[in-house]
Amino acid sequence: MTHAPDGQAVAAAVVVSNGRVLLVRRRVAEGELSWQFPAGKVEPGESREEAAVRETREETGLSVAALQLLGERVHPATGRLISYTACLVLEGTAHVAAPREVAEVAWVPHDELLRYVPQGIYVPVQRYLDTELL
Repeated sequence: MTHAPDGQAVAAAVVVSNGRVLLVRRRVAEGELSWQFPAGKVEPGESREEAAVRETREETGLSVAALQLLGERVHPATGRLISYTACLVLEGTAHVAAPREVAEVAWVPHDELLRYVPQGIYVPVQRYLDTELL
């Protein structure tokens, strides 16, 4: 895995359930990024997929399983290396489980994605959502 300039690899979970994708609104936006996938730093000794599963549980209370790595890139807004993992809901109800970090959670249908993420979604993730949400 290559690393972003600051060395902080980030794992994001792309959680789809009932034709919607889970987004969280950060208490503190990163530039233009307010709504995003549950995500956080990959801890030492942890895989990208494990980090995506852990961050989803910590931020939303949902128990999920990693399905597949969708891709990774250096994020144009944050400069951090970010990986995107498709995840399946195992149990729980999404809620704000980390109120210091997360202000709100939402299950977003395909036709509203651009309203939440106006700068667009990483192409491999968008392709996955186009398949899973339509």
